[in-house]
Amino acid sequence: MATPDLRERLVENLSRIRGRMADAARRSGRDPADVVLVAVTKYVDAEQAAWLPGAGCCELGESRPQSLWTKAAAVADPGVHWHLIGHLQRNKIRRTLPWLSWIHSVDSRRLLDALQQEAEAAATRVRVLLEVNVAGESAKTGFTLADMLPLADQFDRWPRLRIEGLMAMAALEGDADAARRDFSQLRELRDAMQRHCPPHIQLQQLSMGMSGDYEVAIEEGATMVRVGSAVWEGLLT
Repeated sequence: MATPDLRERLVENLSRIRGRMADAARRSGRDPADVVLVAVTKYVDAEQAAWLPGAGCCELGESRPQSLWTKAAAVADPGVHWHLIGHLQRNKIRRTLPWLSWIHSVDSRRLLDALQQEAEAAATRVRVLLEVNVAGESAKTGFTLADMLPLADQFDRWPRLRIEGLMAMAALEGDADAARRDFSQLRELRDAMQRHCPPHIQLQQLSMGMSGDYEVAIEEGATMVRVGSAVWEGLLT
């Protein structure tokens, strides 16, 4: 397909995803406007990622910091917000922070400490979500469930970080019912943590759900869904 056809397919894919998102929100008695689509760019190059704002999607997610640097530099649109959804090594924080609106994948106290130090040096604040290994899988990074309530009591240790919620992935091996249990567990954890947080911290965000399970995630309270392969369906060779 020629480039105009590819872009039209991208618009169609985004429209279909947003329609399903809206239906899932309504099924759970929620306003569709309360759920943000983060289009994941890890499957495409910088040129293709740059099509997204013109297709009406300005919330972009990338897994690897190095790829984010390249793509964010190529997407020359002031309305774009970049979300890092993969692991962030501490030695890449300084170069990555200027590009970011959100970090979804803060997975350790050491990373919290390092982000606090860099944000202090840059006189900035960083919006973060805490990644929880809700399924307890050894292949995944993230805080354990047992880590989380004690952590909430200590959020004032990181005043430069705007801790706004939690992120998780459903179990790698599991059906829709298993995903629903994981997402429900994350929502219940968030609610329990809110009772332990300092009053000025509001854990309003739940980043959960990907191409195969974003509708279930929305039904269970997701405020952000990270969708990649469904966005680029029919565009990849």
